[in-house]
Amino acid sequence: MHIEFLVEEPSAEAALQNLVPKILGDQGDFTIHVHEGKPDLLKKLPGRLAGYARWLPNDYRIVVLIDEDRQDCKKLKKNLEHVARNAGLLTKSRAKTGSKFQVLNRIAVEELEAWFFGDIQALVKSYPRVSPTLHQKRGYRNSDAIAGGTWEALERVLQRAGYFKGGLAKIEAARQISANMKPASNRSRSFQVFREGLTSLSS
Repeated sequence: MHIEFLVEEPSAEAALQNLVPKILGDQGDFTIHVHEGKPDLLKKLPGRLAGYARWLPNDYRIVVLIDEDRQDCKKLKKNLEHVARNAGLLTKSRAKTGSKFQVLNRIAVEELEAWFFGDIQALVKSYPRVSPTLHQKRGYRNSDAIAGGTWEALERVLQRAGYFKGGLAKIEAARQISANMKPASNRSRSFQVFREGLTSLSS
């Protein structure tokens, strides 16, 4: 199996390079295509999926990963599903239970950085001055519901601990934290939905 990932920014690429092998093991290989932000990905998605539909081999799968960014999650997912359907590709949501599909649409709620807050042990291992009880504090108990933007929250947490005084280096942080993450125990619901979707690709 080969997976084509479509992501909106380099930090997602950095994280997936570490996370996908942990989730899928040796069940396949993958390529990651990075876009210049969410608007760029959404703009190019119809053309990219239509292009895939013309040549996609039976053992290829496409995964679209995008941040929610405080949008209506259901409307965003509906839009992604509509684009895939117009391209003539079958998504996991439209496929019958247990049937093979070509496209997996997944949304990070509200942003990729919520997944890092979902694994406090990985965060602390990567940046040891961060409090190991951070996830027990009000505002951080539900990583998918952190107010005020999750990348901004991650920047604040790391800066208070003495890191990234000049501003969060998103790619560096994504690479470092994801290298220490344990996917099966992540507390982020949106991450678990992503992980479960990936594992279903090979079933």
